[in-house]
Amino acid sequence: MIVYSGLKSDFLYAVEQDSIATEIEENIYSKMHRKSARSEFRSWENSLEYMYKVLNDDAIPSDSGIAIEYNIPQTSKRVDFIISGYDEKKEPNVVIIELKQWDKVDTVEGQDALVETFTGGAIRKVVHPSYQAWSYASMIYDYNENVQLQDIVLHPCAYLHNYRKSNPEKLEQEQYKEYVDDAPIFARGEVSKLREFIKKTVKIGDNKELLYQIDNGKIKPSKSLQDSIKSMIEGNQEFIMLDDQKVVYEEILSIANKCMTDQKKRTVIVKGGPGTGKTVVAINLLSKLTQEGYFAQYTSKNSAPRNVYAKKLTGFKKSSVNNMFKGSGSYIDAEKNIVDVIICDEGHRLTAKTQLGPKVSGENQVKEIINSSLCSIFFIDESQRVTLSDIGTVAEIKKWTNELDSEAIEMELTSQFRCNGSDGYLAWIDDVLEIRETANTDMKDVDYEIKIIDSPNDVRNLIIERNKISNHSRMLAGYCWEWIREGKNNTDVHDICIDDFEMSWNLGNSTTFAIDENSVNEIGCIHTSQGLEFDYVGVIIGDDMRFEDDHIVTDFTKRAKTDQSLKGIKKLYKENPEFALKEADEIIKNTYRTLMTRGMKGCYVYCTDKKLAEYLKKCLE
Repeated sequence: MIVYSGLKSDFLYAVEQDSIATEIEENIYSKMHRKSARSEFRSWENSLEYMYKVLNDDAIPSDSGIAIEYNIPQTSKRVDFIISGYDEKKEPNVVIIELKQWDKVDTVEGQDALVETFTGGAIRKVVHPSYQAWSYASMIYDYNENVQLQDIVLHPCAYLHNYRKSNPEKLEQEQYKEYVDDAPIFARGEVSKLREFIKKTVKIGDNKELLYQIDNGKIKPSKSLQDSIKSMIEGNQEFIMLDDQKVVYEEILSIANKCMTDQKKRTVIVKGGPGTGKTVVAINLLSKLTQEGYFAQYTSKNSAPRNVYAKKLTGFKKSSVNNMFKGSGSYIDAEKNIVDVIICDEGHRLTAKTQLGPKVSGENQVKEIINSSLCSIFFIDESQRVTLSDIGTVAEIKKWTNELDSEAIEMELTSQFRCNGSDGYLAWIDDVLEIRETANTDMKDVDYEIKIIDSPNDVRNLIIERNKISNHSRMLAGYCWEWIREGKNNTDVHDICIDDFEMSWNLGNSTTFAIDENSVNEIGCIHTSQGLEFDYVGVIIGDDMRFEDDHIVTDFTKRAKTDQSLKGIKKLYKENPEFALKEADEIIKNTYRTLMTRGMKGCYVYCTDKKLAEYLKKCLE
């Protein structure tokens, strides 16, 4: 949806009359039923004055199309400024401009395409403007059928009209080169350069025809996107499906095809414990449905699996495949059935409200996902609820399928591919942690390497040794140690100290701890490891779980203040102590159950509570 569109002559006149910001504000209210913030209004007034200067050139046709605030379908993202027209060969071209009012910016080391600037009242990490412009252009090309069929060429760029470039320019450093090459940056004093960039491709006016085509294009994945994800999946051993994974996959494909044929809403709920291959099936579905020409997206509450699997598919290269991976809060204002298929991984981690920066938005992520898609698929393990805010249950999903008239279909993945395929190990953990009573009170005849180690240094040494094989072993811990703010990006600042053992939490300047080359030197937490798997894990159990009076006890007061998993538990404890303790006990035990089941081949455990260590050793005998 385009908020404002007109010819270049219309735009220039509106700016001269000081009415352009008011027109945009009124259009947003009439089309989106949303009032604009005063800061947003001022930004239009400021930035569009600069665009007036850029376009005030007779060589740019007066009947070229101008669009302001183009809302990319099924996203909350809006393209700031678009200019459309034809080149000398009458071939269609569109220039996409991301406008920024920044006057200062700093680079961010170790994280792809991020910079740091003052925005929203504070210094924040944000995406590089070239990346933003490029990703918007990629999204439009990859999912707009008219752009694909008519070969409309998109030319993204960024205009930072308040920012003066330095020499050398930090925003054009080597780490950002691949994005700047595709979407160049223009800064203060570079009006003529941006003007020349536009004039290279917009030589003949289109009378807004190309804008009409873009605004009315059907959402459909491009052939290049279909081919890209197909080539990424094929031959990748990690995504080969076995046994009931293949059965569930084929059944879901059949259901999705049925939805597209009869246009009736359906919701598939796939239950499966750790290591049953939920994510393998999810990624294969994403690939196949995209190849079939459907608009499919993979979503999860936790960013770690999204980031890791996107990187594994693309091989750490820039790729528009990343646009397929969305946060579970992406569907707050989405239209009904705007997406063909939404594949929700880690469905147990969904929440009611969504934290979007400093603001809390939305009503219920389960509802929003079901509403936004014709076919929704939830992969869920109710025993992996690890925060107070997690609401993803089968009952919750069914409640909203009834509300939204979506047929609910339940399936289950049972074959165990983690923990050496041993259901016995999972049952043993449940029994010894007193999560549920099972017959597996020891590890006799269970083919899995589980050891209780007396020293955290020994655990680290074992993991470092195991990691040499394939960079697939990691240290993990319960969130019982504060994250030292000043050292969050420095592996030499040690957050976790136990006698002579010291290590850092996973670094804040990376979103892919599970596969980073040197992250074996840091310790991951539940938030950076849930939904992922390793060959071997070393798990440190902190003081929040102990062994007293012949029972496992949990203690939420030993959790770090920086941990958000139990946010609100103190208030809840004052109001209803019994319920609060029950909730905290479930979350703490689920956390360690989840950490201890990340390893496919083995798990080495150190307990800060010596009695707990002795108890676990005894249970292994």
